[in-house]
Amino acid sequence: MSTEYSSQNLPLPVARLIQAIHDLDSVGLASTFGENAILVDEAKAYHGRPSIQEWCQEALVNHKATISVKETKTVREETWIRVVMDGQFEADYGITEPFTLYFYFTLQGDNIRHLRINDIAPDEPTMRAVWASRGNLENPLASVRNDVRRVPEVPKGWVKVKVAAVGLNYHDIFTLKGLGMHKLTFPLTLGNEGVGFLEDGTEVIIFPVMGDRDFKGDVTMDPKRHVLGELTQGALAEYVVVPEENIIKKPKELSMLTASVLGIAYLTAYRMLFGRSGLKKGQKMLVQGSTGGVAVALIQLGRAAGMTVWCTGRTEEKRALARKLGAHQTFEAGEKLPEKVAAVFDMSGAQTWSHSIDSIGTGGTIVTCGRHSGGKVEMDLLKVFAEQINIRGVYAGNREEFEKMVAFVAEHKIEPHIPVVFPLEEAEQGLRMILAGTVQGKVVVKL
Repeated sequence: MSTEYSSQNLPLPVARLIQAIHDLDSVGLASTFGENAILVDEAKAYHGRPSIQEWCQEALVNHKATISVKETKTVREETWIRVVMDGQFEADYGITEPFTLYFYFTLQGDNIRHLRINDIAPDEPTMRAVWASRGNLENPLASVRNDVRRVPEVPKGWVKVKVAAVGLNYHDIFTLKGLGMHKLTFPLTLGNEGVGFLEDGTEVIIFPVMGDRDFKGDVTMDPKRHVLGELTQGALAEYVVVPEENIIKKPKELSMLTASVLGIAYLTAYRMLFGRSGLKKGQKMLVQGSTGGVAVALIQLGRAAGMTVWCTGRTEEKRALARKLGAHQTFEAGEKLPEKVAAVFDMSGAQTWSHSIDSIGTGGTIVTCGRHSGGKVEMDLLKVFAEQINIRGVYAGNREEFEKMVAFVAEHKIEPHIPVVFPLEEAEQGLRMILAGTVQGKVVVKL
């Protein structure tokens, strides 16, 4: 073995491991572990030498990693080292600069019995969190991690919220896939909406849209706009920090579960309905879908606002739920309507777009906010301009709309459909349901 690291007062197996990383030697690295050893990297466990060798090949060798030891300490049976790592990590993780990691070793004789790797210093406070380790387009759930992260620091002008409940959204799946309006930097805590407590006990709801503080006007028009959990760490953790202007006091009439799901789906639905559709009380509206988060919100908000609410659903079970939630009439997906409507709300995209065009009346409006079934659509432009059809896009909503929506939900005693609530430790099950499309309504993670 090279003596490069043996002179740094490191235990022999630790020195051998560091040398193996330096040499990009996956076989040599695996040999420093006992046969039944465990390596945990960013909350993912690798058991035994063959698995650890594969980890080294993928995580280090393939990324041409380099390592420099900056600090080492042994406390009782555990040795930890602080290192700076560099390499070709930009494509997979969005990392372009050297970064600090901590390696925590438990030794057994001349072998490593357990190694835990993360970016948390020994004296830093930690919290439970669920995050995306990287973007994985083909298998997004493989990137889910559920373990400890450091408690976030609170920048000037921001506040720390002790999270009580978080609504899951398809946006979390996009994050796990590595998709977003902006370049994502991993690891990234999930969770775009939530509710919790300030340090003085005040119950607050998080307004999820952020932007450039120097931008004047509607934040949803800010070119730098983003939502919680996109350029900032999300709410799926014991604590989250947000700008002071991104919290509002929770009305006492709203339960924590209700308040937890208002930030994305209900805010988006509110802007679609009241800000973009042009609908007046009593007019007919069509919701494409009946059980997704935004669809459910549109049904409930539309009914409370006095609209005639129609919606589509792929199964009788979904259509029955829509009627239970307030829809006046339901139709099979793609079914021809008995008459044209004044507004269509389309969250799906490619699969439903032609039906949306066929269903809208002269001078009516199609409002879109999603592309779950695909973002490329075809349409008859003659129909669009001859019948003067309006097509409007929606990106969440601004703070004023958020406050109005929260007040509207409280005033009309709207209860979001939340069929399942998971503890933080089981958040992946909720994400799995959203990805598979098996959930009707909203999934909430309760802390």
